[in-house]
This record gives sequence, structure tokens and C-alpha cells, in this order.
Amino acid sequence: MFKGHPKGLFALALANTGERFGYYTMLAIFVLFLQAKFGFTAQTAGQFYGVFLAGVYFMPFIGGILADKFGYGKMVTLGIVVMFLGYLLMSIPVTGTVAMVSLIGALVLIAVGTGLFKGNLQVMVGNLYDDPKYSSLRDSAFSIFYMAINIGAMFAPSAATAIVNWQLSKHGFFYDANIPSLANEYLAKGAEMSAENIDKLTNLASAQNFALNTPDALGTFAQTYVDSLASSYHMGFAVACFSLVVSIAIYLGFKKTFKHADVTSAQQAQQQAAKGEKVAELTPEQTKSRITALVLVFIVVIFFWMSFHQNGLTLTWFARDYTSSEAVGLTRIGFNIPILVCIIIGVYSLFSVFQSKEAKAKIISAVILLAAVVAGVLLYNNLAPMTKVEPQLFQHFNPFFVVVLTPVSMAIFGALAKRGKEPSTPKKIGTGMLIAACGFLVMVLASRGLANPTQINGTSDILVSQNWLIGTYLVLTFGELLLSPMGISFVSKVAPPKYKGAMMGLWFVATAIGNYLTSVIANIWESGMALWAIWCVLIAVCVISAIFIFSILKRLERATSDC
Repeated sequence: MFKGHPKGLFALALANTGERFGYYTMLAIFVLFLQAKFGFTAQTAGQFYGVFLAGVYFMPFIGGILADKFGYGKMVTLGIVVMFLGYLLMSIPVTGTVAMVSLIGALVLIAVGTGLFKGNLQVMVGNLYDDPKYSSLRDSAFSIFYMAINIGAMFAPSAATAIVNWQLSKHGFFYDANIPSLANEYLAKGAEMSAENIDKLTNLASAQNFALNTPDALGTFAQTYVDSLASSYHMGFAVACFSLVVSIAIYLGFKKTFKHADVTSAQQAQQQAAKGEKVAELTPEQTKSRITALVLVFIVVIFFWMSFHQNGLTLTWFARDYTSSEAVGLTRIGFNIPILVCIIIGVYSLFSVFQSKEAKAKIISAVILLAAVVAGVLLYNNLAPMTKVEPQLFQHFNPFFVVVLTPVSMAIFGALAKRGKEPSTPKKIGTGMLIAACGFLVMVLASRGLANPTQINGTSDILVSQNWLIGTYLVLTFGELLLSPMGISFVSKVAPPKYKGAMMGLWFVATAIGNYLTSVIANIWESGMALWAIWCVLIAVCVISAIFIFSILKRLERATSDC
């Protein structure tokens, strides 16, 4: 799996791992933070979430254009610095009118910094594989790169949760998903709040061991809890600052391994001319055909991300409001990071046992596999009978499944490639959309008999098993592996050399539009629509997108046949 790749791939992948760890730590708690600190409705929080993600994924287009002119490495370095300033601003617990200004300023800096960093780092990965010696490994390289991203993302929700809970405990509280919305409602309405909700908040305050012995004690509790939780979220955002320091250290420390990939198309042409090599150029027709093919793929990508990135929005709300917060039995495994790490080590060791050619390597892999199994069993036997689950923790399942399933995916497509039966990238993308539709079908089944969001106060009276959401994330991950790493590889391979940065940027623009459209689902979350029908909207979007890409499949394959 890792054999034969240039060293620069691993340096760039690890640099991205650090940055993504910080980003997903922030994203895991972002919507919860907005609703807790500012008392936002689902619609308003969804707008903030959608606009921010749109900004994060639109700015690589600008970053790509700048990099095509000034160089990829310079933009990556500048991007890390700008992101650091944004996360630093997010970690400062300011209050009053300044709080909103500070929030917006931080989000702008993070979006701009990500735009300079993210796409250009991936272009350099693609440049490593312009060398004919490595060209056949391009798809597997982006799968490895994508896996590294998700290693960072996998640990992020647990890190955010641990830090938030630690900070909240210093204020004398523990996290309860019911409190923020009720506390903000009380602060807005006071005694005009319904008697039922006042009773609920009173009981929740008592459970936090807060003394209700003064006339306005409930208001004091509401304000104190909201402020304490908000400051705890700010502390969680500070993790991203540390991870960016690690990221820039890796990037600068191992720069010599990928320095040759930090060249624009104009610089490549100059180098080839100096060596007397013939510079391959596309005809205007080929350029137009390739750009058209990419744009058509980008249209489909929009609707995938609109659906997929519900993980930080409606799926998190479902986890908070409709899913049991107590895991028992085998389900506890999914919420224990050390056990998940043992599973990952075990899967990779198992593949190494079968793929290694030398007996010594097979024996070492087998020993590691056995150690991972033993450690996993011991950890499981020492688990408490019940594990407390917070809503953001569900977000580590997608990156976990990406890391575990990447070698499986690579093995399957590698075997198909040897037989000449590997599907084209556009066909993989269309299949990924159908699989994503199946993921939301799981949510339709999970939502049977549940009240819509406007009919519940805090959490639902009926709470479903965590396995519904875990199953949804598993199915969505299968779809993601067919679309995201393959799509990025497709862009790096098909993009005309003069427009590599811009085309990679447009990939992110499509992602940005899709991310903004996540707010469409947030807008109907509290519209009174049946919960199961909300997921049906996403199913329809995925199926229609799949039909579209399959209808133009031959055109896409013809346009890219010369790549």
C-alpha cells in the first residue's frame, strides 16, 4: 500500500494531518458553540455553518490562482500563519457586542488561510506524480493522503470533548445537552417561559448541584452555565493553534523531500526547455474538453457535499436530540479511541501479513496484529458497563471508517485494475452518490415514529440507539471513498497544466457551494416537516445527481481518455 511512493507524499500528508486535526476539532463543536453562546435557532446556526464552510472551500479557488502565479509553497506557508491567527482569535472568550465581531473576524481568517493552504498542498501532491515513474500510483497516493487527513479528523471530536469537559468541570458543571437551549430561552423570556420548561430547567440546575436559594437563582444559573460552556468551547478551539505549530514544523522540516514539486506549470516548462525536452501542450479543443468534463463533475460534487456535510449540522442535532446518550454492550467500542486505534493497527497489520513478500515482514506484521487484538480485548474488558456519549463524538466515526476502509478500497480497485476492469473515476463518483442516498435511507428508518424538531423541548421523549447513526456514517464513508479522494486525483490528472491551481480551486468552489447548501436542510429542520421526510430530501438530491452523472458518463470518459 505504501510501497513505491516518493517520500514527499508522506511529509505533505502529515503536514495536512496536523492542520485537519485542528480544523475538525473546531468543527466538531462549532454549531453547538453557536447555539450555546449566542442562543441561535437551528436556522441561524445552519446559516453560519453553511456560510463558513462555503468560505473555507471557496477560498482555495483564489489561493490556486495566486499559487499559479507566485508559487504553491509560499501560499501554503502564508496560509498556515493566517489560519493560526484565526484560531487564536476563536480561542479568546470575549463577550458582549465584541463577541460577534471577534467571531466573524476569526472565521474570515480561517477561511482565507485554509484557501491558501489546502488546495495548493494537494496540487504539490499531484505534481509528485507527474513523474512517469510514479504516475501509475496517483490514485493510491491520494487515497493515502486522504487517509492521513482523516487520521487527524478521527481524534478531533474526542480531543474537543475532553478539553471542553475539563474546562467546564473547573466551573463546577458537567455537560448536559438539554441545558443550553432551555437556559437561553429563560434568558430571553424569563418568567414568560412555559411552566413546563421552567420545571425542566430547575431540575437540571439541581442535578448540577447549583443552589436555587435566591429569587433570581434560575436566571443566574442559566447565565453562568451558558458563559461557562461557551468559555469551555473557546478552550477547545485553542487546540487548533497547537496543531498548526506541529503542521508547519513538519512542512518546513521535510521540505527537501517535496521541494521539486513546488513548481508552477510555467516553471516546469522552463525547466524542460532548459533540458532540451519537448514540452507537451494541449490543443485548444483538448483544453476545452477537459475543462468541460471537470465542470460537469463539479456540479455533481456540489450535491454530494450538501448531503455529506450534514455530519456537523443536522446529524449532530439528531445525535443530541434523538439519540441515547448512554452506550452499552459492543456499541461502547465505538466511543473508545484507544480501542479504535487497536482496530486500525489490526486491519493494517492483517493486510501487511498477506501483502508482504518477505517472511520476516510477515512475521513482524503477525506479531503486531496479535498485540493489537490482545490490547483491544483488554481495553474492552476494562470498559465501564455504560459509556456516556456526547453528540459531537459521533463525528469521529466517518474518519475512523475512512482510515480502516482505505486499504480495503485500494486492494479492491488494485485487483480490478490488474484485470482491466477498474471503473472510471466518473463511474466511481456516480456510484458514490447512490451509496450516499442509501446512507440517508438508514436515517429514514431511524426516524420512524419520532416527533419533528418543533414538537420536542430539549431532547426527544423517544431516544434511538447510537447504532443508527454509526450505520449511517459507515454507509456515507463508502460513498465518500468513491468520490472525494478519487475526485481530487481526477482533477490533478485531467486539469490542463496551465490551470492546475485554478481547477483544484474550482473543485473546492463546488465543495463550497455544496457546504453552503447544507443550510437548506437546516432551514427546514424546524419547519414542521416530518423528520423522516427531511432525510428523504437528501436521498432525492443524491439519486438525481447519480442519474445525471451516469447520463453523461460516456462524454466524460471520452473527454479524459488522453490523460
